[in-house]
Amino acid sequence: MVTSAHEGMHRIFQERPEILTPVFEVLGIALSEKTTVDAIVSDATETKPLARHIDTALRVCPSDGEDFLLAVEAQERRDAKKESSWPYYIAYLRSKYRLPVLLLVVCRDRATTKWAAGPFDCGTRGWTAQRTYPLVVGPDNLPVITDTRTAAEKPAMAAFSALAHANSRDIDAILDALGRALAGMSSNAADYFWQFLETGLGKTPAGDKWRDIMTFVNYFPGRGTILEKAYVEGEAKGEAKGEAKGVLAVLKAREIPVSDDVRERITTCTDVDRVDDWLHRAITITRAEDLFTEDLDNSAE
Repeated sequence: MVTSAHEGMHRIFQERPEILTPVFEVLGIALSEKTTVDAIVSDATETKPLARHIDTALRVCPSDGEDFLLAVEAQERRDAKKESSWPYYIAYLRSKYRLPVLLLVVCRDRATTKWAAGPFDCGTRGWTAQRTYPLVVGPDNLPVITDTRTAAEKPAMAAFSALAHANSRDIDAILDALGRALAGMSSNAADYFWQFLETGLGKTPAGDKWRDIMTFVNYFPGRGTILEKAYVEGEAKGEAKGEAKGVLAVLKAREIPVSDDVRERITTCTDVDRVDDWLHRAITITRAEDLFTEDLDNSAE
């Protein structure tokens, strides 16, 4: 059964082909940054009884060398059937397109990574007719990106790294860096990576962490970000109420306790400018009551 994480681990190569160069660099294979990538039909079926499907198949056209095909497979656990289907994919694509073929297997745990590296032999009586060497990336060789600047420069690679390291102890730092990086991106880019990881990480501790982070970093009013649309555009009862939800969401993400009195004061305020000011302050205060410090100062003057 195909899972969301499974889809994300291979489809990102179609949707964000810029990650090919750094991934190949990890594998020790040179690939020009000036490379065009096109998806090809990934159905390797020849007859109905022999139905096989490659997760993702790409035609890679480097500026400094010959074109080749890249079959990308996401593998979440050891599967003996792949030991025969992977060689088939390579042979089929080579025969159909008359181009060299590489197979890239993406894994999320070390045991699967070790097994997927092969080699997988076909032969008998001391003779090997075919030997398959997949390229494999996983937690052992994909970089752990915890630097915000790097995540901002290479968001696709950072998101891919987060998915691969979802079960590692570094995942919180990876997601924190990517969350900060997304705060400076356009709403379209932020929306893509938010949804990519929200779906890929699913209902896991890492997924919960990611949703908390995005509640926190996407509070900026006027940017058209994902949470702003949810809190403001989707609120038929007024802009102030929508932004009040944003204030409470930021406080919750920062684990700042909110008393009933504070909650009532926030949710009943109809002054859009005041709630907007609270929304900005929510990112730096240490107590919920500090939202209203300036209000008290102004009333005392």
